[in-house]
Order: sequence, then C-alpha cells, then structure tokens
Amino acid sequence: MKRLFALLTAALLLTGCGYNDFQRLDEQSKAAWSEVLNQYQRRADLVPNIVATVKGEASFEQDTLTKVIEARAKATSIQVTPATLNDPAAFAKFQAAQGELSGALSRLMVVAERYPTLQANQGFRDLRVTLEGTENRITVARNRYIQTVQEYNVLARSFPTNLTAMAFSYAPKPVFSVQNEAQITTSPAVDFSASKP
Repeated sequence: MKRLFALLTAALLLTGCGYNDFQRLDEQSKAAWSEVLNQYQRRADLVPNIVATVKGEASFEQDTLTKVIEARAKATSIQVTPATLNDPAAFAKFQAAQGELSGALSRLMVVAERYPTLQANQGFRDLRVTLEGTENRITVARNRYIQTVQEYNVLARSFPTNLTAMAFSYAPKPVFSVQNEAQITTSPAVDFSASKP
C-alpha cells in the first residue's frame, strides 16, 4: 500500500513538473532558430548579386559597397551552433553582426536612389524586391523564434516548472533585442521649414 501511494505521489509530481513541455519548447525554439538562420543565409546569398549589379554603376560610392561586403563577411564568418541559443554573449555577437549587415544594406539602398541609371536597371529592381521580401521573411522568422523563446522562458521562470528548470539546468534563452532601443524610443525632430534640396 505504501509503495502504491509513493508511486501515485511520484506520478502526480512528475505530471506538473513540465519536463515534457521543456523538451517540446526547446525543439520548437531550435526549429524556429533554424528558420531565422535560413532567412539570414538567403539574404547573405543575395548580397554578391546586389554588389555586382551596383558595381556596374561606374560612379557609385565605393565606400558604401565596401561596407556591405565587410558586413556580409563578418555576418557569415560567425559560426552558429545550437549552443549559441543558450549563450547570451555568442547570441549578442551574432545579432550585432546581422544588424551591421542590415544597416549596410539599408544605406546601400538609400545611396542607390541617387543613381537614376541604377534605378532603371531591371536586374537591380528585381534584386531590390527580392531583398525586401527576404527582410520580411527574416522579420516573420524572428517573430516566431521570439514567441517560442517567450513560452520557454515563462515555463522556466514559473512555479512549479522552475524547479524542473533548476534541477535540469534549463536556463532562460536569450531573445532578440533592439540594438538602438534608446534612439528609436526618442521622438524624431521634424523641421518643415527647411528647404528641399
């Protein structure tokens, strides 16, 4: 009788421990992360085509192209492993490199607007549309990853599943953050009196 009571007690305790939920959410976060990486790779693969097309514009600013090439090289040189998801420093380094590439590509597109022959180039326009679509896919993939990590982290911090997290060393996972959070929360200054160039 005592043995049956002990088994029932153990079964009840294990039911609410969340172990299986941790496994499910860990796998979901890995799958979501893989999709983020796929979309980042898709963007990285577009960069050489964009650079080659832009180089055709004889007077295009070389400094802008160099920054894009360097940012792509840095973003693709970071080795990402499943351990990256549990290492906030490695995750931040990867995120910073991807942010640099995003910024460099944005600057390239802004500068490209000053070149009418480049804007008239159908190949460049197609690449631009593909890049915009890829950026949207990156956003969707990141949002899915963020949601999955949020569920995992809530489980890791909530009672009684936090006890399981402590027992099995399930630390909360790092999430994407905004690099320029202070800057984007400040209202922009708008001056309508300035004359247009």
